[in-house]
Amino acid sequence: MKNLIKSPLWLSGLILSLGISAIFVMSAQVFIGPALVPGLMAGGLIVLAIGSVKIVGESLKISEIIGILILILGIALLGISELSIDLIEFNLVDTVFIVRTVIFTASLWILALLFIHIQKNSERFRSILFAIASGYMFALSSVWIGLLMGVIGGVFGGSAVWGELILFIVASIILVVSNMWGVKWIQDALKYGQASNLIPIQQVPIQITPMIAYYLVFLLIPPSIFSIFFSIIGVALIIWSSFLLGQRQAELEKIRKEEI
Repeated sequence: MKNLIKSPLWLSGLILSLGISAIFVMSAQVFIGPALVPGLMAGGLIVLAIGSVKIVGESLKISEIIGILILILGIALLGISELSIDLIEFNLVDTVFIVRTVIFTASLWILALLFIHIQKNSERFRSILFAIASGYMFALSSVWIGLLMGVIGGVFGGSAVWGELILFIVASIILVVSNMWGVKWIQDALKYGQASNLIPIQQVPIQITPMIAYYLVFLLIPPSIFSIFFSIIGVALIIWSSFLLGQRQAELEKIRKEEI
């Protein structure tokens, strides 16, 4: 990280991915909430697949290309599942909702730290574990951006109650911390593996977690039976793709270890 923060190229990429894009992400959160935004954002995986080969010089097997296509299909199904959340109308300072949000947030942190602990004793799967832990941080960020956007109008409009003000402050802190560790851990992952494998693997918790939040944190009911069908099939495809991509990455790490 000490070397990366001195790199103009890396800093430019960081500003684009976490700075400029945040404007569009926040705007999308206002209209459709945190459940659908990650799925729609993952269309960038197409650019990743092309860029990793043409620019970085990485290689992709047929199984990896199929894995990425399956992941994109799964994400598309989540995108059309209509699991949108009206954050403006939702009572974000309800006590029971806050309790569920705290449990949800703590669970993601525990899972991320668990993967970070496991990677210390698993050289073969180290990059994969780093990528998944990073994904949990960005998944947490995605949900909390939604909460932030749900109260930001009242805070800056002067009509916010104390609960909304506290939620705004907590959300701001969590967003900074979760994005910081998300960036740190994905950079650690990329030291050991290919971006074309690891970024899609990172997407697994990013895509699945907001849907879990839709059902278990916001306690919302899908608008139709097709929404449930599309979301379940979408999650199944995402998990399937992660196995295809993770298997290849594990092979690459095994070869790397043997060479060392």
